[in-house]
Amino acid sequence: MWNPLSWVMEAAALVAIILSNGQGTPPDWEDFVGIITLLFINSAIGFYEEHNAGNAVKALMDSLAPKAKVKRAGQWSEVESSILVPGDMISFKIGDIVPADCRLTEAINVSIDQAALTGESLPQAKKAGDQCFSGSTCKQGEAEGVVISTGANTFFGRAASLVGQDDDSTGHLQKILAQIGSFCLITIGIFVLAEIFCLYAGFRYQYRRGLNNILVLLIGGIPIAMPTVLSVTLAVGAQQLAKYKAIVTRITAIEELAGVTILCSDKTGTLTTNKLTIDRSTIKTYAHFSADEIILLAAYASRTENQDAIDRCIVEALGDTARARAGIKLLDFKPFNPVDKRTEITYREESSGKLKRVTKGMTGIVIELCTRNKTDELENTLEHDVEEYASRGLRALAVAYEELDSDNFEAEGHGFELIGLLAIFDPPRDDTKQTIDDAIALGVRVKMVTGDQLAIAKETGRRLGLGDHMYPAKVLKEGPPPNSNFRDLDEMIIDADGFAGVFPEHKYEIVKRLQGMGHLCAMTGDGANDAPALSRANVGIAVEGATDAARGAADIVLTEPGLSTIVHAIRQARIIFQRMRNYSIYACSVTIRIVVCFSILAFTYKFDFPPFMVLVIALLNDGTIMTLSLDRVLPSMTPDSWDLTEIFAYAIAYGLYLTGSTVALVVIIVQTDFFQRKFGVALSTPPPINKNDPQLHMITYLQVAIISQALIFTTRAHSFFFMERPSFALFAAFCLAQLVSSIIAAYADWGFTQIHSISGGWIGIVWVWNIVWFIPLDWIKFGMRATVIKWLRARHERALATDVVAGVTLGRSKSRVGSIHESLYENRVSFIKRAARKVGLGKVHVSPQELTRFTSVQAAQTGQTLARNPSRTAH
Repeated sequence: MWNPLSWVMEAAALVAIILSNGQGTPPDWEDFVGIITLLFINSAIGFYEEHNAGNAVKALMDSLAPKAKVKRAGQWSEVESSILVPGDMISFKIGDIVPADCRLTEAINVSIDQAALTGESLPQAKKAGDQCFSGSTCKQGEAEGVVISTGANTFFGRAASLVGQDDDSTGHLQKILAQIGSFCLITIGIFVLAEIFCLYAGFRYQYRRGLNNILVLLIGGIPIAMPTVLSVTLAVGAQQLAKYKAIVTRITAIEELAGVTILCSDKTGTLTTNKLTIDRSTIKTYAHFSADEIILLAAYASRTENQDAIDRCIVEALGDTARARAGIKLLDFKPFNPVDKRTEITYREESSGKLKRVTKGMTGIVIELCTRNKTDELENTLEHDVEEYASRGLRALAVAYEELDSDNFEAEGHGFELIGLLAIFDPPRDDTKQTIDDAIALGVRVKMVTGDQLAIAKETGRRLGLGDHMYPAKVLKEGPPPNSNFRDLDEMIIDADGFAGVFPEHKYEIVKRLQGMGHLCAMTGDGANDAPALSRANVGIAVEGATDAARGAADIVLTEPGLSTIVHAIRQARIIFQRMRNYSIYACSVTIRIVVCFSILAFTYKFDFPPFMVLVIALLNDGTIMTLSLDRVLPSMTPDSWDLTEIFAYAIAYGLYLTGSTVALVVIIVQTDFFQRKFGVALSTPPPINKNDPQLHMITYLQVAIISQALIFTTRAHSFFFMERPSFALFAAFCLAQLVSSIIAAYADWGFTQIHSISGGWIGIVWVWNIVWFIPLDWIKFGMRATVIKWLRARHERALATDVVAGVTLGRSKSRVGSIHESLYENRVSFIKRAARKVGLGKVHVSPQELTRFTSVQAAQTGQTLARNPSRTAH
């Protein structure tokens, strides 16, 4: 109820109850109660739909609330991480997320994945006394520790807080609502002023009579349901996206997602599985062993419990993990360590009883052990193969084998023989290639933005059909190389299929430059280091498993892995956009139709249409139009954008045509006796017809009510109205509204409204009249498309071409944060805020100075971590 459109209706209610008093007539209670009822019905429907959507969103959000195992009063129990305090003893094991910043008191073979912090894909070993950060994942072992900081004081918490707070009730859609609302208000204002001058100054109307005419324009012209219809459509959209396991944390992001032209996607865990795998097609063999035998022997030389990422991928490559120990008796196992940089197993083969030994590890170390077949030629071949792997972003792992003559498993063997080279990589997800193809088909270009190495990024891009025109992050600072074909960095960014080795400031810069070139940009991320870019993007998307900081910065949070959910979300967003656009054309058309129609009738015939009947029309219209939020529409195959000039052009054409349908009917009834002669019908007053005959008012009411609602079937269809089937809800609501309208026309005999029931003959005439006038509406749509709309689009394209030549960027909203419009059309859907608060998700935006400090600290910590553990990257 708190926006300019509602204010006009509320002002109309005050006019009806206060200003309508006088000249021997009481306050206009009927119109007052009707207006207030209409306002409350709109608000109640909006509240109900938002409540339902809020429940769906909250149910998904609750699943994100992290848990922690804590020791209190000597007892271990599971609690929500949000109630941890410094000093608590916590424990976690493989697969658990570290619930708070803690210092380890006990650590058994612990390995922590800090990719969200450092961007490194390999986990880091931790021992007692080391610090673990909240939001990182335990990949191996188990540990206990004491909590040293929680919430906003953790590393991720500081990352979230340094990018500030934002409000989800503002954004791009509010600008559109403001402009559509302004169009309607200006149209009404012009004709209200015209009526004041014409009726009072020209016709010398009495005070009360003129006021009723003005009330007709105020009540009938205001699209009172517009804020409710649009917010209900968005709320229903949020509910539908929840079915695809996508949580909308900023409701108007749905509308912006429909217009996204570029999707910047992280690689690890989004395009790929974030799970190392053996690439069977590229295994190199150097002896008489087959590729499957090499994998089996490498699995023997791997741990089957407390595995690191490499051991796990080799064992899982067998298909049946039990084969890693089947048919052999383990005698000795040497796990990986930073000095030897390899693993080794000595075992007895049960079928032959022979002792055998297998080792796998870093190629330079393993080849030195291979005394049986090491030659210069083999070393050169191995070096060439390793370089080939490296150029494709594949990690190389050498496997060697020897037999022992002795029964002593510690004895020397015959000497190792190099038997194979395994290629290890993070494979693309099964659905990623199809998803990228679908995104491209929808006009959305996908760019990979990853912290991984350039070679790995290129190989992933080739496998996905994404392309391999990728560049290292340093070009964002240094610009295009001197010998390149790019004039500037912007050209390079647009051409690139992706960037590798990026830090948070690089992601932020990429998004900022793409927006500066006029693109609506979506960005995916999962770590605290992605929060600034997620916040900057028009639509920030936190992928499955994202940290709290990333979720807080994002507009949409995915709870299922992969990119396919995003494409579902884009399609759904475009469906929602089409519904909103269809309604906008309809609402503006009805405003033109009511205001112009009744103004012309008042100017020509001093026609005093009763305001209460306009309220009835508005009530029936709103009841039908609410079902648009569930309508069947086809998503567009290109990114959507609001072209208000087109919307207003269609609205003026439809509105004036429908005005003609009503004025022509009234003129024929008043000026001729055509219907009376042909169909034997009559009005309550004999000829000459009284211009304000109560039955003429009823005929006018029925004609306006029927054809105004029927207009929605034209605006919602791209082709002929009968070619695109509406939803059952919309069609049923339309039929019900027409039945009610016809019953009112047949039986209503309300003296206070200056109407009188009409015969079945008149009702039939009005129905046939409306059907005849409805059919050409599609031809008006096609005619507009071939002339006015075509000219508007051509003019728009010429303007864009001129801007490109002049170096002027497009006038799109610069970012989610930059597009905040403090209008009074803010979408007051608070259900998402309430749901987000309960699980600790907050909106964030970036401060450039703090961003620089944050990323510098991060880079320094990453360097220190890698310096302490150089062997891990080699392994």
